[in-house]
Amino acid sequence: MVNADVSFQIVWISGLSGSGKTTAIKALEDIGYFCIDNLPIVLLPTFIRLIKGSRVDISKIGLVVDVREKEFLKDLQKVLVQIEKLKAHLRICYLETSDDVLVTRFKTTRRKHPLAPTGKVIDGIQHERKILSPLKEKADQIIDTSNLSIHELRKRIIKTFSLEPPQEEMSLTFLSFGFKYGLPAELDLLFDVRFLPNPFFVQDLKNLTGLHESVRNYVLNNQIAKKFLSHVEEFLKFLIPQYREEGKTYLTVGIGCTGGVHRSVAIAKELRTRFEKNLRGSSILVRDEFRDVG
Repeated sequence: MVNADVSFQIVWISGLSGSGKTTAIKALEDIGYFCIDNLPIVLLPTFIRLIKGSRVDISKIGLVVDVREKEFLKDLQKVLVQIEKLKAHLRICYLETSDDVLVTRFKTTRRKHPLAPTGKVIDGIQHERKILSPLKEKADQIIDTSNLSIHELRKRIIKTFSLEPPQEEMSLTFLSFGFKYGLPAELDLLFDVRFLPNPFFVQDLKNLTGLHESVRNYVLNNQIAKKFLSHVEEFLKFLIPQYREEGKTYLTVGIGCTGGVHRSVAIAKELRTRFEKNLRGSSILVRDEFRDVG
């Protein structure tokens, strides 16, 4: 857009129903865009004026405008001219998908097509293509989502519209807990260490926790514990890159024993130490959390 203010960005997501607009707008939200779904197009210039004239710190806007707003295309050219006068940097992203893929998606979700609520899905798709063709011609970016997973589409949107280098930091948490208190809801992976000798039955260690050196030595100097730690470490080294590739930004690894005081705490602490050392300088944040310790 001529003379546009690049410090004020607007990304307009549109395209066919079922093509991934919800995934796209959520991805924009994840990278700091103020997002609005189904804003009437005639209100967009007014909205821009209000934002630019206020003290609200909003410089990136993501919005979805599609056929849910009836007859919105009749105002399209007029609105685009108004936006250009406001010097907002507008980019239109149009999501395209093949007919057969869209039909399959609608059948899978059992949703009705908005333009064919009582008829054939394919009729609604073809009607929508015709209605949206003028907007597609004005699109700055056309993304065919036919062969993209939601994770791949999310990455594509972030790569295309992020104004800063992508932040791919991952949070890796080792959470110790006691099985007698129940499983923590936030766990992604779980390791049960109740097979290890229990310091609870050692008089001098009973009233201490896995944070004390004497308890840690008792738990970690066991040969079975050493083998277990090595196996878990290798397993997680394999898994973490796979999770990151799928766009996961956090991983919570549960370490459980009976009471969550001795063995699980010592093991979680040791795993945190190992990964913190091995991953130093990477974009993975490692921490531990002790759920049932005093």
